[in-house]
Amino acid sequence: MIDNRQVTRQKEEKMIVEQRYVDYINSLEREMPAYLEELERFALDTDVPIIRKEMQSFLKTLLVMNKPRQILEVGTAIGFSALLMSEYMPDGGHITTIEKYEKRIPLARENFAKNGKEEQITLLEGDAAEILASLADKEEQQFDLIFMDAAKGQYIHFMPDVLRLLKTGGVLLSDNVLQDGDVIESRYAVTRRNRTIHTRMRDYLYELKNNALLQTSIIPLGDGIALSVKK
Repeated sequence: MIDNRQVTRQKEEKMIVEQRYVDYINSLEREMPAYLEELERFALDTDVPIIRKEMQSFLKTLLVMNKPRQILEVGTAIGFSALLMSEYMPDGGHITTIEKYEKRIPLARENFAKNGKEEQITLLEGDAAEILASLADKEEQQFDLIFMDAAKGQYIHFMPDVLRLLKTGGVLLSDNVLQDGDVIESRYAVTRRNRTIHTRMRDYLYELKNNALLQTSIIPLGDGIALSVKK
C-alpha cells in the first residue's frame, strides 16, 4: 500500500527513476506488519530518514533469497530497517547495528524492546569507524550481509573494515549511492557543501567496481543501491 507522504517527499527530491514507475511499483506492495507500518509513518512525519519503499522490497527479497544469519547494519536511525530485516531473516539469525546520533539511540532501543527484538538485535553506540575497527574478524564472527546506510561521505573510509568483516560469499548492500542523481554530475555542478561527499561517493563506487575481492552491480533503484558479493 503506497504512502502518499512518502510520494510527496520523494517528489521534492530529484528522482533517478521516473516517478510514475516508482508510484506504480510501490502500489503493488503488500502491507508490512502493523508495527512497521506505524514506525514508517512516524519516521515520515518526523523527517527521520528511513529506507524507501523500493529498497524495502529489494531488501526483503534479498533476505529471503540469501538467508543471512549474521547481519551488520551501519546506520540504525530509529531501528526501522533493522526491525524490517528481523522479520525476513532466518530463525536464529542476529543483527548487529551501529548508531552514533545520540537523540535516535533511545528511540531505536525502545522500538527494539517494545517489539520483542532485544535478543535478536544488538545496538552498538558510537562512531561507526571506531566500532568497525574494533570488531574481530574471526571466521565465526564475520557477517553474511553488511548493510551500509550511514553518512554517505564515510562509506569509502568504512570499506577496509567492512571487507575484513564480510565473509567470503557474503553480500555488501550500500544504499543511497547515486545521491539523487548528483553523483553523475561534474564536481563543479553540485553545491560547494556537497562536493566532498560527491567525490567520496564516486571514489567508493569506483572501488566497489574495481576491487578484486568484489563483484558489484550498481542499480538505479530508490536513491541508487550497490550490490556487492565478496569473492
